[in-house]
Formats: sequence, structure tokens, C-alpha cells
Amino acid sequence: MKKYFILLFILSTPVIITAQQSKISKGNKGYTNFDFVNAQDIYQKVADKGYESADLYKRLGDSYYLNASYEKAQIWYGKLIEKYTDNVEAETYFRYAIALKGTKDYKRSDEIMTRFSELYKNDKRAQIFKNNPDYLKDINTYKDSYNVTETTINSGYSDFGTAFYEDKLIFSSAKDTGAFIKRIHKWNGQPFLDLYEIPLEMVSNGEATIKDAKKFNNAINSPFHESTPIFTKDGNTVYFTRNNYNNGVYRDDINGTNKLKIYKAVKNDKNKWSDIEELPFSSDEYTIAHPALSPDEKRLYFSSDMPGTFGDADLWYVTIQEDGTYGAPVNLGDQINTEGRESYPFICDENDLYFASNGHLGLGGLDIFKASIGDLGEVSEIINLGEPVNTSKDDFSFVINHTTNQGFLSSNRVNEAGNDDIYMLERIKTLPPPCVIVLTGLVTDKDTGEKLSNATVTLYDTNKNVFGTSVTDGTATFSFDPSCDRAMLVRAEKDGYLPEEKIITIPVTSANLEALLQLEKKNKLLTTGEDLKDLLDLNPIYFDFDRFNIRPDAALELAKVQTVMEEYPTLRIDVRSHTDSRGNDAYNERLSQNRNDATIQWLVDKGINRSRLTGRGYGESSPVNKCTNNVACSEAAHQENRRSEFIILGDR
Repeated sequence: MKKYFILLFILSTPVIITAQQSKISKGNKGYTNFDFVNAQDIYQKVADKGYESADLYKRLGDSYYLNASYEKAQIWYGKLIEKYTDNVEAETYFRYAIALKGTKDYKRSDEIMTRFSELYKNDKRAQIFKNNPDYLKDINTYKDSYNVTETTINSGYSDFGTAFYEDKLIFSSAKDTGAFIKRIHKWNGQPFLDLYEIPLEMVSNGEATIKDAKKFNNAINSPFHESTPIFTKDGNTVYFTRNNYNNGVYRDDINGTNKLKIYKAVKNDKNKWSDIEELPFSSDEYTIAHPALSPDEKRLYFSSDMPGTFGDADLWYVTIQEDGTYGAPVNLGDQINTEGRESYPFICDENDLYFASNGHLGLGGLDIFKASIGDLGEVSEIINLGEPVNTSKDDFSFVINHTTNQGFLSSNRVNEAGNDDIYMLERIKTLPPPCVIVLTGLVTDKDTGEKLSNATVTLYDTNKNVFGTSVTDGTATFSFDPSCDRAMLVRAEKDGYLPEEKIITIPVTSANLEALLQLEKKNKLLTTGEDLKDLLDLNPIYFDFDRFNIRPDAALELAKVQTVMEEYPTLRIDVRSHTDSRGNDAYNERLSQNRNDATIQWLVDKGINRSRLTGRGYGESSPVNKCTNNVACSEAAHQENRRSEFIILGDR
């Protein structure tokens, strides 16, 4: 539908301006030139110094992965898997595979996922990978629910937008414009569309040709475009789309663009169409188009880019009052509407909504989707009708009579000229009932539990395709309606915080799921009296029993302290060393002092000025557990007390 979608829905693309949140000023009260420390930068610099460990590689891989730096994440996950295979967790394999897909290395990603599925057979994600799950699998569920055949009424120009009226098929065509195409404002030679009628039985039997089509009505057809009509059941009222032109008056918007409007016509006592009027909620400044009626004819659905639209075009409705007036337009909401284009609504007698969209996951271009509408307006899971209804081209303007299971759609498939054609469809099997999933959640500060507003929450499938995005308000909540029987990733991001994500395993049956995402501050305030190990999430600096030499694992952690002190050259640290309770008190004080001296000397040897370091040994006087004198404890419990602390003293 290359030309006519533009012609029939001229839309102004909104300029979306994302306001960048102001960064926290370093000049705020109580802050110094070393107030904040970025753990990711510290880990990277430690690795650059040549230190290695499974923990370091995993932290680096995770930090880059969660910041969508997939190339860097691949490096560290790769090193981790290569050098520390026994330390690799299931989540690491999975994230590595996703990071590889992020740079389109699908072959390597599949290799990692294969290993993942072999090692963790009970993991739902591994099981889903073996079944090759993605949205194409869901679409394939509904494949071949219809037979689709090209009709014999296509003209070689654009023909589309069908409607049932009495025993006729009404459609829009440019067939009579021929070589003498007039021009309309700035649309540069695009052909005019008129409404045509043709006996429905002839079309269904394949007996009709475009030559059998007749102009529908001269009062409704104008010098400009008409399309997509819908008729009331009594046949006495028609709603249709037309350019902003009526009673000889042609109007543009403020920018000189002629928009589309929905018009209404009724039959007079002579059975002639008359009293053509635009609907009162139309405007010269935006488009409304493609009307559809609910089964009880109390609602009129349409597509529009009016204020309040989420994307290029949304689906809306108005209530038709008893006196024939209309209520205020109501947006169908973000379950139906996306940042893309939703258009061409049709409501069947079973109150199912069919519409075209390029915002929902599809096969390409516009696809046709179905959703059930409840009594209160609630919408069920949206279903892509699959092949052959949908193709990689534009497929739209779906109508069906569920009594006969016969209908029509429009498409530019198998058409080198890009023109739209009309196709006949037959429903040959009933679509399976939808599985409805509601995923809700909360975003909080990991340390304080504070609810975080303005956090962006995104739901991905396992191929990193975006399913939906939400920004938390004051309640810090979010909600999605993912598809069933798959693994999804829900990820929260907020300025000043490290991203957090979780894997959500979606069941095969309808369910309400919940997720809590706790974000950790990226840049942490250095406060006098605080332990640096808490800010950097340091592993404990352990010593062997009765020893005070610096172990290799301790050297790795001390390198992080070294790097912070290099980053902030005025920072002072008080090093506090402790022993376990074994041995007498005096001996333990000497041992802890030796450990303290060794710790400080290690930092001095790495270039840290001794004047910035103070400290002493505290012996066994400050245990972190119950392992005091004469208490039986395991070696692991005793080791918890053999530790060093790095207390921030402030500016030098």
C-alpha cells in the first residue's frame, strides 16, 4: 500500500523531544571532588592492571551488558567462559548469548545457547530455545486459518477498502482516472479514489471483472478521495472517509495540508443519499479516517492522529448517543495502540476488533490483527492472523461476515507496481482461544526501598526485540501483557542508577505475574565513616590462619581500593584489621597489627602516599559473628572475622 496509505492518511510526524534529566551537581552541599565513584570504571581499571578472576570478569560483563554495551560485554563473558568454566552460572551463558545477538553474531549466540540448553536442561529458557521460540512461532500458530485468493475485480490501479452493503460489495478504486490524472494540492499526481459497487455474488463466484463495477453514488463521490465506507445494518446511513472537502469548500490545515475526515450520509424519503456532513469531532488540523461500527451501532471506531495519539495513528471510538450526537473521542489505549500506526478498524458481529498495524510484531509492513473487546471495553491478547492473511507486504482493510465465514482484505502483495488489490478470504478454522498474561511490577531503590518514579521499564523477548516500554509514575509501577509460553526479560533503567533486569518465564495458560526490580545507585556518595568495601561491593580481604601475607585474592580487592585512591588523590582511608578469636588476646593484637601493616604497605608499594593511610590492628575485639573465645566455629566462620576494613576519613 505504498502510495495510498500516504494519500489516505497524511500524518504529521511528531517531534519527540526527550528532556535530559539534569545531573546531580558536584557543587551541592556536603559534596567534594571525590563524592562519587563509578564501580564499573574501577573494575575496568583493575582489569587493565592485569588482575584476573571469575568474579571480576563477571562483574565487568554484567556491568557492560546492563548498559547495552554488548561488544564489551562479549569480551568479558568470553574470557570468563574460557578461563573459569567451572564458575560460570546459567545466567551468564544466557546473557552472553543475548549480547552476541546484540551485535548480530547469531551463529556464536546459537552456539552459546546450545551449550546453555545442554547444561541446564530444566531451565525454561533452555527448553524454549530448543523449540526456537520467538514471535514468529506465535504468528505461525494461526497460520492457514483462512484461505485467501485474489479477486477478479482488480483494475491495475489501486483497489481496496471493501464494505458489505445490501447484496453488493462497495470498494474504493482509482480505475477511472486513467492517463488523465488531476493533481490535488501537494500530492503530486496521485490518482483520485471513488467508491464503486459490484454484486457480491458475482465477486464471490469469480464472475465479475472491474468493468462490472459502477460508481456508487454521485452525491458521495467528489472531485477528491473517498474510501473505506461502513453502513448501518438497515442500510440507511453510511460513514466514509473523504478529503477535507464538502459543499464545494476545500480546506487545509495551518501548514497547508489537506487532511482526511469522516463524513456521514443518510437516505432521504426518495431513497437517495443526502445530507452529507462531516462528523463534529473532525478537525482541519488532524486526520480521522476509516470508520467502523460496533455490532449494536452505539460506537463508531476510527483511526486518527488527533492530540492524545501514542504514535503515527491510533484507534479511537466515540459513543453514538440516542439523539444522534457523539460523545468525546476515546483512545483505545496502549494495549492496542503503539508508537507505530494502527488503522483500518473493523468490528465483526462477534464484537472482535480487526485492525492493521505496523507497531505490533508482524511479518512485515502492515499486518492484520484481531482482539476481542469485552463489555467494559477491555481488550484481550492481540493476535496476528498469520499467513496467508498477512505477508511481508502491506495487508489491511479486513472485513468478514462470520455467518458465511466470507470476507475481504486489501494488500499490495505480489504486485511489482505497488498498487493495492482486493483479495477474498474464507475462514476455514476457528482461532484458538487467547492466553492472557498480565505482568505488573514495582521499581525501587535497592538500598533504601524508595519507590522510583521516571524509571523506564522495557520488556524484551529472548531475541532482544522490544515488546513494550513503560515509564513509572509516582506509584513506581509498570504493567505489560506479554505473550504466553516463552521467556521474557524485563529491564528497568533510571538516570543515576545501574540497570536491573530479570528473566520472567511466561506460562502457557492465562496468569497474573509480578516482578520487583531494585536499582542500585551507579555513583555512590563517599561519606566520612563509611566502609569503602560497601561502596565497591568488595569481597572480604581474608588472611590465612596465623598469617599476615597478602593472598592473591586479597591483592585483587586491594587493587580496587588502590584505584579509588588514585582516582581521588585527596581521599584518606583508615585501614582496620581484625583476627579471629583463636589464640590469646595479646597475640591476636600483634597479628592484626602485622596484617594492618602489610595491607598499608601493599598500597604504599603501589604508589599511594603513606600520609593518606592510617590504621591499626584490633585483634579479636570486633567479631562479625558469634565466634568469640571458647565458641566452637567452622573454619569458614572464623575466616569471616579475619578481615580488613577501609573507613573513609574525608579530604586531606
